[in-house]
Amino acid sequence: MSQSGEAIKIGDLAKQLGISTRTIRYYEEVGLMENGRKLANNVRHYSREDVIRLKFILKLKELGISLKEMQEIAVYYELNEKSTGKILPQLIDILDNHINNVNDKIEKLITLRKDIVEYRSRVAEYLKQNEQSSEAG
Repeated sequence: MSQSGEAIKIGDLAKQLGISTRTIRYYEEVGLMENGRKLANNVRHYSREDVIRLKFILKLKELGISLKEMQEIAVYYELNEKSTGKILPQLIDILDNHINNVNDKIEKLITLRKDIVEYRSRVAEYLKQNEQSSEAG
């Protein structure tokens, strides 16, 4: 995006955010973003608000929010006249759910690590005993 707040071309936006133009078009197709406006040269251009929305989508993706959840947020956002104040409580609920899921996964990984360490110890002990008995024999 230029310093003056002009619209940015789809290719420049994709490059700036490290994504493909296809990704941007996909988010438009599934209703997460409005289609970029095509100007005289038939190239899609995006406003500052579009860029902010795309960055928000990418952040949600990074946090593990599903496409379906993003679509629900987008619909709710549109139904509430693009009021961020009304979607934030819903976003908090979704994030809380993801925090709980991550905590569950962490607990399972801790248990798995403990099981692997214990099993490795038993295998190493078995190996040690076999080596000792073959040396004695």
